[in-house]
Amino acid sequence: MNTLAVKLNAHAIDVFVDEDSLHFILADGREISAPLEWFPRLRDASSHQRQNWRLIGKGIGVHWPEIDEDIAVHTLMDS
Repeated sequence: MNTLAVKLNAHAIDVFVDEDSLHFILADGREISAPLEWFPRLRDASSHQRQNWRLIGKGIGVHWPEIDEDIAVHTLMDS
């Protein structure tokens, strides 16, 4: 029997925010998301501020400098 070995990699490579949710795209192809209600600073930020992010720790988290918000990948995965 052949099996496909999938190597999980829980590091973010991309981020986007829609009207209701925060979404992380992970290096292994998964997409995880959480409601914006969980992150009041991000929820209340402007569209421009939400789009101004950078990966931290080689993708273990994301930082939004204009609103001083840091969110780790494991925060979304553990919920």
